[in-house]
Amino acid sequence: MKFHRHFAPVLVPNPHNAWEAVNVFNPSVVVHNGLFHMHYRAQGFDYVSHIGYAVSRDGIHWNRLQEPVLSPSSDLDARGVEDPRVTELGGRFYMAYTAFDKHSQFPDTGTAPLGVTPMYAVSDNLITWETLGPVVKNEDNKDHALFPAKVGGRFVTFHRRPPSIWLAFSDDMLTWEDHAEILCPRPGLWDGKRIGAGGPPIETDEGWLTIYHGYDDDHRYCMGVALLDRDDPTKVLKRPETSVLEPRTSWERRGDVPNVVFGCANPVVDGTVYLYYGGADRVVGLATANLRDLLEWTLQNG
Repeated sequence: MKFHRHFAPVLVPNPHNAWEAVNVFNPSVVVHNGLFHMHYRAQGFDYVSHIGYAVSRDGIHWNRLQEPVLSPSSDLDARGVEDPRVTELGGRFYMAYTAFDKHSQFPDTGTAPLGVTPMYAVSDNLITWETLGPVVKNEDNKDHALFPAKVGGRFVTFHRRPPSIWLAFSDDMLTWEDHAEILCPRPGLWDGKRIGAGGPPIETDEGWLTIYHGYDDDHRYCMGVALLDRDDPTKVLKRPETSVLEPRTSWERRGDVPNVVFGCANPVVDGTVYLYYGGADRVVGLATANLRDLLEWTLQNG
């Protein structure tokens, strides 16, 4: 089972805007009121990441705002706000994003770096965002994404304690507890070195269909799938050994970071999974698959 690529990137850098002139990648996409809403990571020549916004009727052709909707605002995120993943839940929009602190690139300053921090923000209009807080503090942690429904009355998030994917639970989106490691790298396979969550999982009758990324000893990023128990997502039901998307095109193999497909969004529209991903940390790509086919393949090969 493989995703089918759109023939070209659907979003590329805009040289007219300094903040997104070099790279646009690792987008979130949610479908709301008949429109596709994208939040994407963008970099200019200073390589500080901002989050931009674009909107589309068909998921392919996009109109974007000329200013970012989220930018660094403190020491915690002075080097960038990265890799948004937006989930609609209970009539509100929750954005998972990574805060990259000001000292992360300067280990000789004598200041203990905070590294990267998995943050959440909330919005009612997809444009203005209010920060809620971190999933964890004082550890390098990222690749978090909120489940689109509560489980057992609690919010559920992915996050990553290297090199594995973890879950955590919360009553209020402020305090996270019951952390559990659920998926680990598999040496010798495409995800043998390190793994992390993609977009929010897809709720199905068979369980939570999870599309995640991983890389091997050659630092080649691919996408794969796993199926988690619907009532207890700490239980992994299926995990095929084969990836479903690999870097093959020129714009996935050559860019700011070569050989990367990195998905942060997988909305489902009319039975089709739209997998949006960063290609080589430079552009935004799109690949699609039939949800039922993908789920049946996962069940048969996991």
